[in-house]
Amino acid sequence: MKSLFDSLNGRGFVARLTHDELPSKLAREKLTVYAGFDPTADSLHLGHLVPIMALAHFQRAGHRVIALVGGGTAGIGDPSGRSSERNLLPDEVVAANAVAIKNQLSQLLATDGDNPAVFVNNCDWFDDMKVMRFARDIGKHFNMKVMLAKDSVKSRLESENGMSFTEFMYQIFQGWDFLHLFETFGCTLQLGGRDQWGNITAGTDLVRRVRRESVFGMTLELVTTASGEKFGKSAGNAVWLDANRTSPWELFQFMVTQDDADVVKLLKLFTFLSDEEIEELEASTANEPNARKAQRKLAFEVTAFIHGRETALEMERAAAVMFGGEIAGLSEATLETVFASVPSTEVKAEELDAGISLSVLLARTGLAASLTKARQLISGGGAYINNVRVQGDVELSRRQLATARHIVLRLGKKNYHVLKVVG
Repeated sequence: MKSLFDSLNGRGFVARLTHDELPSKLAREKLTVYAGFDPTADSLHLGHLVPIMALAHFQRAGHRVIALVGGGTAGIGDPSGRSSERNLLPDEVVAANAVAIKNQLSQLLATDGDNPAVFVNNCDWFDDMKVMRFARDIGKHFNMKVMLAKDSVKSRLESENGMSFTEFMYQIFQGWDFLHLFETFGCTLQLGGRDQWGNITAGTDLVRRVRRESVFGMTLELVTTASGEKFGKSAGNAVWLDANRTSPWELFQFMVTQDDADVVKLLKLFTFLSDEEIEELEASTANEPNARKAQRKLAFEVTAFIHGRETALEMERAAAVMFGGEIAGLSEATLETVFASVPSTEVKAEELDAGISLSVLLARTGLAASLTKARQLISGGGAYINNVRVQGDVELSRRQLATARHIVLRLGKKNYHVLKVVG
């Protein structure tokens, strides 16, 4: 069997290590490892899925994992990878975001069994620290020459915008996080994105100076598409993990539409599929590209991880609906999401109770140019109710409801119209 490190490296997670001996240490020992997430919004997005998946791999391999929510550091804002300073968030917004992010993480990492994830918030040790004590106990261990040499600092100091003292201090606070977790939980490994190298080494240096102990850092690759764009962005907007920000259907569709050039890489990073399963999907992409088996598997696995298997199954059924699959069984919310861009017409409940012919509805909704044309289309076999072909000009009633208040009409392969029953 592959070691955990070899598996992570082979799947494309590993960017850089602070110590060459980390792989052998991971093979010999069970470590405590952490990754941090600043609550600058009330949801994580797909860009955060790489460190979350990395933590999940560590947890499955028996290592203890800590998810740190930066309720303190989010009030400052990490300057890494940014050309200008973030807008500072009010304390109450950060606190509310921190609760939301912690709840989200607790759904993605195992919280029961013999090796539950640990969740911490760095405001618990930041908020009560006195300024003079901080300067004496923490600040004295940071060398200005080293701090100024960090890439995240150098690039900003050389820019037109410069860098505020607040942002300059961020690496100290993240270093303090590592020291605190080392002292409290025996944490010896920090994970972070490639852009976190300077902040991670600030922590490893601080622990070495204060405790005379070696701790380790591993940076993770930042995911980009084959075209070089940052992954997880859709029309300039992040693809969020919160269903209220990005619906499960939108997430599923985002994954289904990934390019063939990207899908294998994403399967390795965002699923727990075995190497053999991924190789089979890679072969199907080469041999049957139009089937898009790899993309459909990616969409299912990612949706199941974030929103649960039942939701993923429903999204799979919903995707089949768009190709003429069975509509019955979809929830009302899913049907509305899937057909959100489809024209709709309201029909009064009493009309259904009295019975109304399909031809009349086709003409009323504009699917057919006239009542005569509607009857011709029906007789030609081109009309569908809830994706089931109809024979003759049937009379619609409540029996045709796909949900409590929806009926889906279709002409031909893709010409849909939703009837919304009111009253």
